Amino acid sequence: MARYGDASSPEDIMIRFIIQAVVTMIGLWLSAQVVPGVAFTNNGSLIAAALILGLVNAVVRPFMVIITFPITVVTLGLFLLVVNAAMIGLTAMFLGGFTVNGLWAGIGAAIVTGVVSWIAGAFIGDEEKRG
Repeated sequence: MARYGDASSPEDIMIRFIIQAVVTMIGLWLSAQVVPGVAFTNNGSLIAAALILGLVNAVVRPFMVIITFPITVVTLGLFLLVVNAAMIGLTAMFLGGFTVNGLWAGIGAAIVTGVVSWIAGAFIGDEEKRG
């Protein structure tokens, strides 16, 4: 039976999803500030984009990673930037208040969002990983 504090408890899963959504929201907001071609019409669109991107990454991205595995190997992993840009573009297609103008804007947003997630992960680690 799962209890609070277990890695598989529903509470922990929800808390991790919320933390990841907030980190993604910060990354997307920063992307809109520094990457030309990435924009939000309002804060509600930013929040919705973070939630939708989390769902897209959970559902669609694993299939895309498997399908594109050969080209990812050939490009030494760099093609994952294109996959991440496609996930951001797919999110923008679902959401009217979020625009990504082209592949390069999507790649820029993927880089910024990825760096923000990486930095946040360095500060917000699982207790199990810390020891």
